[in-house]
Amino acid sequence: MSILVKVLEARYITHNVKRFVVEKPDGFDFIPGQAINISINLPEWKEQLRPFTFTCLRDAKFLEFMIKIYEDHSGVTKILGRINAGDELILHDVFGAIKYDKPGVFIAGGTGITPFIAIFRDLYQKNKLRGNRLIYTNQTADDIIVGEELLRMFQKDFVNVLTRQGIVGYIGKRIDRNFLIENIVDFSQNFYVCGPDNLVKDIIRNLIDLGAKPETLIFENDIITTF
Repeated sequence: MSILVKVLEARYITHNVKRFVVEKPDGFDFIPGQAINISINLPEWKEQLRPFTFTCLRDAKFLEFMIKIYEDHSGVTKILGRINAGDELILHDVFGAIKYDKPGVFIAGGTGITPFIAIFRDLYQKNKLRGNRLIYTNQTADDIIVGEELLRMFQKDFVNVLTRQGIVGYIGKRIDRNFLIENIVDFSQNFYVCGPDNLVKDIIRNLIDLGAKPETLIFENDIITTF
């Protein structure tokens, strides 16, 4: 698949995360939690595909992505940092192993929240979010993506973690084995995990060590193939 779409809106929503709203092709569909490979419609960047997660509702009239921009790398996201409304992107194949099954605990690190945003918005719209819990870790409060919306949706079931900043109302710890013991009672429920590879690996291993079964763990399959 290779579909050319126009950028309708592009603006920063944190100091280094940019929200893109693009045209939605007729008949286009995805499952909340999935991602798509995208390239930029510029001669030297057309073949440079990168995966980004849908953050919009499935029935929205547009597609939305929230992308971390790395200005210190001469790569795709640095160019995306300069892309604005009217520019063009190329949509390629849709993929992804993160898919909602049943209520559980969502654990996200940084931009690892993005595949969960479409899931949360879908469940919230259907009044089915209750029973789920979100643990979201960032370095500082400035790194939090759509924090007010997440708080509105989850209320008391939103655990906000900051690893490099101490602020009242936030937990100032890393998500290690002790953190999981202190913050999770039932390890037989579903766990949805997404974030930097090392964080996900550590969390998955700790969850299994604490009694979680592999079949209850939902994450991108290419991160860990064996336990």
